[in-house]
Amino acid sequence: MEKTLVQRMQIETLLKPENELEAEILRQPEFLRGLMWGKPRYGHPEGKVLYHIREVLNNVDKLTLLPKERRDLRLVTFIHDTFKHLEDKDSYPRDWSKHHGVYARKFAEEFIDDPAVLQLIEMHDEAYYSWRLTHQYSKVEEGQERLQRLLEQINGSLQLYYLFFKCDTRTGDKNQAPLKWFEKTISGIEIVDF
Repeated sequence: MEKTLVQRMQIETLLKPENELEAEILRQPEFLRGLMWGKPRYGHPEGKVLYHIREVLNNVDKLTLLPKERRDLRLVTFIHDTFKHLEDKDSYPRDWSKHHGVYARKFAEEFIDDPAVLQLIEMHDEAYYSWRLTHQYSKVEEGQERLQRLLEQINGSLQLYYLFFKCDTRTGDKNQAPLKWFEKTISGIEIVDF
């Protein structure tokens, strides 16, 4: 049996696609490359993106969701970090047009036409970056501006964004302070616990 086919079968066994769209995404060679990228590091002791996605999916499974919410959260989960291998973090100043969320959205646009889901895929790290500017770098004004842009861009999908942020942050050995800050700072979200 061809190595790629065996690898895809192993990935499908781990990620358990629930519909044809998820299965189709898992058949894309560029997506498979991204799933296999990564080694253990702070925030991601699991290493490969594939294992991080499984952890986030485990958290999604803990939520009580409507079918569309579940489908949307699973799509964001599948795609959000899968293009980290393309990102250039070495250039300064950082070119945000080359962030893995931007690459992920471009990929997702081939399969998904829901603007809210596409926006969540692209902006999935923005709450963390807003927190980091404010609390780690003491750039309070910049952090607030970044948070405000996020809230404007995800208008109407705030709860879904929050649910993904929580599912994503509750993995590996990630710092939980950004999530606690988001839950205390942002009005209009229904706090969930798991």
